[in-house]
Amino acid sequence: MFTPEVPFLRSGATAIPGRYVLVFDSPEHLDSPPMGIRTLTEDVPQILESQGYGVTEYFPRLGIAVVSSENDQLDEFQARCASERMPARVVPEMIYYALTDQPVAPLPTTYEDTDKFTWGLQAVRAADSKYTGAGIKVAVLDTGFDLAHPDFVERTVVSKSFVDGEDAQDGHGHGTHCIGTSCGPRTVADGRGYGVASGAEIYAGKVLGSNGSGSDATILAGIDWALENECQVISMSLGADVQQVHPPYVTAGRRALELGSLIIAAAGNNAQRSQGNPGFVGAPANSPYIMAVGALDNTLNIADFSARTLPGRGGQVDTSGPGVNIYSSWPGAERYNTISGTSMATPHVAGIAALLAEATGFRARELWAELVQEGRRLELFSVDVGSGLTQAPPPATDAGA
Repeated sequence: MFTPEVPFLRSGATAIPGRYVLVFDSPEHLDSPPMGIRTLTEDVPQILESQGYGVTEYFPRLGIAVVSSENDQLDEFQARCASERMPARVVPEMIYYALTDQPVAPLPTTYEDTDKFTWGLQAVRAADSKYTGAGIKVAVLDTGFDLAHPDFVERTVVSKSFVDGEDAQDGHGHGTHCIGTSCGPRTVADGRGYGVASGAEIYAGKVLGSNGSGSDATILAGIDWALENECQVISMSLGADVQQVHPPYVTAGRRALELGSLIIAAAGNNAQRSQGNPGFVGAPANSPYIMAVGALDNTLNIADFSARTLPGRGGQVDTSGPGVNIYSSWPGAERYNTISGTSMATPHVAGIAALLAEATGFRARELWAELVQEGRRLELFSVDVGSGLTQAPPPATDAGA
């Protein structure tokens, strides 16, 4: 009997009983491409249903399906995949959570919020860059967005919910905060600017519900939607504390790069460095095809909660951004909030990716390389901060851009 792969689960990482993610294409078969997604794209749901599995979702651009099985017997389908050279990996569908609001002790300051800019915008040099991300589509897959927020009334915002029973309006706050950092305004009439890519087109995909959680099905649906809309940058401030690389995001990250998009995800908040626990990069950020982001405080030291690189392929911290006491937009009458997490560092990097995409014309792998190359090196271990602090293209490069 075939047994689905079960990732190493910590507290906070939960599998959904009777639901599985099937990955039809994987890097192991690139040298000898299977029939798989290339010839049976439209037939996959029918094949699954004929085998008695409920097809919850099928994402043809990703080569990934989410199925339900009451008796948990997937060995017959696995054998059929093998016989038709249509290899599939089968893993449990997991629950993911917004990575946010970690308690942080007061620290000596290097950067400070001013009346004009947040400390994060100053640190990543977005405050001094003439680039705004104009012409670049940035998808933020999170808890949705406050579609009535006054700072965004003149902005292009495309929104969609993938959470059953909920519209795209943000009932949590996390998504609005992340969209504010990545794509909010740099100039606010009655306050400080807080947005990196203030001219980018915003795609707000609600993949986490108002309770701050979602599953592989909702997240993969959001990625598929972002790729359908040709978003060059996809930001995901979410994760599960899973040490093993989760196959759906290996394939999703690789397909995104092939289609000209770069997925950027939060490394995770499972460290307690002050207590000797450096943590580890969880899913989906531990995919080797997704850029993982660590969090820095305003002294440019690693945040106490920010996860460390794991040994082996995937699981590394690739770059870092401001992630402690970050001021940004918030739903409703409150309008603004200051919170911490690798979730807050990730949209800084996503915004910088949009600026670099505008300035250089780079996409996907080239854009990844540019983000790493242009990072500000720090006197910290690369296993903690990767290439260092993400940096906007400076004004000095404008003439050659």
